[in-house]
Parts: sequence; structure tokens; C-alpha cells
Amino acid sequence: MKKILITGTGGFIGFHLAKHLLDNGRGEVLGIDVLNDYYDPELKAGRLEQLGLDKAELNDPGPLQSSRYPFRFWKLDLCHKEALFELLEKEKPDVVVHLAAQAGVRYSLTHPEAYLHANLEAFLNMLEGMRKIEPEHFVYASSSSVYGLNGEIPFSTQHSTVHPVSLYAATKRSNELMAHAYSHLFCIPTTGLRFFTVYGPWGRPDMALFLFTKAIIEGRPIDVYNHGNMRRDFTYIDDIVKGIEAVMDKPAQPDPSFNPLHPQPDISSAPFRVLNIGHSSPVNLMDYVHEIEKQLGKKAEINPMPLQPGDVLTSYADVTELITEYGYKPSTSIQTGVEQFIRWYKSYYGVK
Repeated sequence: MKKILITGTGGFIGFHLAKHLLDNGRGEVLGIDVLNDYYDPELKAGRLEQLGLDKAELNDPGPLQSSRYPFRFWKLDLCHKEALFELLEKEKPDVVVHLAAQAGVRYSLTHPEAYLHANLEAFLNMLEGMRKIEPEHFVYASSSSVYGLNGEIPFSTQHSTVHPVSLYAATKRSNELMAHAYSHLFCIPTTGLRFFTVYGPWGRPDMALFLFTKAIIEGRPIDVYNHGNMRRDFTYIDDIVKGIEAVMDKPAQPDPSFNPLHPQPDISSAPFRVLNIGHSSPVNLMDYVHEIEKQLGKKAEINPMPLQPGDVLTSYADVTELITEYGYKPSTSIQTGVEQFIRWYKSYYGVK
């Protein structure tokens, strides 16, 4: 029975990963989240309530003990490194999955300092913490946004990532470089996962599915960027969680095929990996909208908009390595995934 630490446990992916591991008896789960107000804190509290925590106690000093699971939770800003190091050295988790971050490409255009704080300073503190406790594996969230101006699809971890088009993407690529340095210097096994447009129940309110569903139900127009001429590799949360679990169980190793004269960007002579994690079947944005309309039984009023700064036209994951080396099998269709989200949305918000 391992002790698994998940940062960002009040977040969309962190919550689902924690619940999956706990439901399947994978061990004791420790959770950390700062519970900021980037989006509705009540939604984050609702997720943690599903894990057996009392919403009224979330601001209390940790740890909070779940009434339902072997799960303990701390409200903590990862930039408070003394408190973080004290927690890590006391608990000594076997595996750490670092999902806490400031998300959102568009938000980075107006609030750049939030990304330096949450995505760089906090990540450095986590790496320093790993140096102290030497876990079996440090898995962390990267993003498909790192591919930036790269136009070759599907996106492969062999492709260039040196032309980011948003600060968010730049911080995520920086995380990968920082992780490699610590893997090389201190032999910390690190694996970065480049997530591709994750969606599903309990999803983030700033993501397209949530925004579109809410607006259509309320009879408001939806903003469709680049006039709908975009494709996204929408990946259902259950598929993502199973992929993370498979990676957790297989710590990164030095790759004997690594050639310093022709270095591959996703492997190393250090215990370091970078992997794509997506569905590998991009969907046209308007097809996604039509599926939401179908599930709601209501037409959307479209407000066509130009391409937003920081956006890319297509995201498409090559997940060959995840399939062949980790047994990853994304299987949830857009029809099933959207249906499950809308069922949750109506239940959670009391929509008839």
C-alpha cells in the first residue's frame, strides 16, 4: 500500500485521480490545494466533499481526514516552501503527482504574474522537496500548449517545442526543462504528461464544454473562436486518469538508446520522460458544439469570433509511446463523454 501525494486535489484532474485511486484501494492518498478563486471555489469544495471532507472545515489547518477514504488533505500554497518541506519530510510519500498549477492560456495574457508564482516558483519548490525525500516517482502535468508554432501533426514528443505562443505554454515547457535538470543532477525519476483538452464531469468552468453548456441552457450566445475552424484532441477524464495511473506505476528510467550527439527531447541518460496523453482523434470544434446541442436538445446561438492570441488551430496527440510502453487505451467517445458531462451538470446545478 503506497502513500501517494497529489497536488491540486481540489482541481478537475487531481480530484478524479484521487477518487479513482481511493475507490480502487491503491493506497493512502495525501492531497494539497491552495483553493484559490481562479474559478468558483464552491466547485472545488464540492469535489473535495466527494472525497469525504467537510466543506465547512476546508480553511482549517490541516491535515483534514476524510470520513470515507484513507485520504488526508492540507490547504497549502506550494510557494510556502518551509511548510511544504515540513509536510513532505514528515509524510515521505512514495509517489508524487504534481497537478497543481495556474491553468488557462487566455488568463495568462492578463495575469502573467500568477503563472510565475504557481507554475515556476511552486514547481521549483516541489523539485527541491523531491530532492529531500527521494520518492519512487515524480509525475507532473505539462500541456499540449508547449507545441506552440509547431505545425506538424499529430504532435509527437520528438517535435520542437521552442516556439510557445503563450506564457502558460512557456511555463509548462520550463517545467519539463527544470525536471530534466533535477533528474540529471539528483537521479529523481520524473515523468511529464502533456495533457490534451481534458473534459468530463466536475470539469473546469473556463473550459469550452462547461462554457457552452451553461450558455446554451441559459439562452445566451456562445463565443466560437476562429469561426469554429479549430480542432481539438478532446480527451475524457476517465481515460486521462487511467493513463496517469499507468505512468505512476512505471518510474522513469535512463534510456540506454539516448545519444548525446543526436539527443531526443523526450528521453535522457537521466531518469526522465515526457509523454503525450490524449485521445489521438481530434474533433472539429463545431462538431463538438453540435454534440452538446444534441445532448441538451437545444440549439446554440453562435457568436463567431477571430482566433484568440495564444490559441492554436489544431491539437492532435501522438500517444504511441503511452500505448506501447504503458498499455494506455483511450476509449471514451465524444458522444459518451459529452453525455456524461451534461448529466452531471444538470444534476449538480439542478437543471431540469
